[in-house]
Amino acid sequence: MDKSLKGKTAIVTGASSGIGRATAEGLAEAGAAVVLHARRKERLEALAAEITARGGKALAVAGDAKKPEQIDLLLDSALRWKEGGSKVDIVIANAGRGLAGGVLTSDESSWRELFELNVLGAAHLLRVAAQYMVARKSGDIVILGSVVGRNVSPFSGFYGSSKFAIGAIAEGLRREVCAHGVRVSLIMPGIVESEFQEVAGYTEENFGKSVARFGKVLEPRNIAAGILWLLSMPAHVSVNEITIRPTGQDYP
Repeated sequence: MDKSLKGKTAIVTGASSGIGRATAEGLAEAGAAVVLHARRKERLEALAAEITARGGKALAVAGDAKKPEQIDLLLDSALRWKEGGSKVDIVIANAGRGLAGGVLTSDESSWRELFELNVLGAAHLLRVAAQYMVARKSGDIVILGSVVGRNVSPFSGFYGSSKFAIGAIAEGLRREVCAHGVRVSLIMPGIVESEFQEVAGYTEENFGKSVARFGKVLEPRNIAAGILWLLSMPAHVSVNEITIRPTGQDYP
């Protein structure tokens, strides 16, 4: 069994489902102690119990990733967690939400909340994690972006703008911290089958029919595998960006 991350402690936001859950499970299987963060406390605690039952280490910290004070509490909880070594080596900034439609058609009442979570909340997590890691002269920060942040699509244009923004912040942060031994990576998934689509307001009519031609779409564990791969690189090797699409997805 691969235990390449044994002795590491990782924070994963948005860990109650989808890519976040799959990544947390993968990290635990690789030997890392994982700090799980999301709003759904029951789901987090159930996942922590599952990881512990399999011989891993997990701490559930419920909270809202768009609120800076709750992100601060998350980091503080991880640093006080003795079973995790009272440290943080890896941060996976995964929490986020989608929004169906472009600038003309998306629900304008959701714009502010979208940016508070996908951009401002994520940026605060990046800031406090990087400050801590720069002081330690090591660490990995992985940000979940999207292919529509690089190839903005009209069926998710406003959501794409948030992922464009966090991608730019990720690169700016990388340039600030790379000389201090801290690696920053941006993951840009294509279509992934999860709860994300339903929450974002996608339906068979406005989404399903258009992506059916891609064939089999990605599963959360496919993205988790890419994250685990980049974390396994030697300390002097930094994988800055990964785009992962279903083989049949031509655009975006």
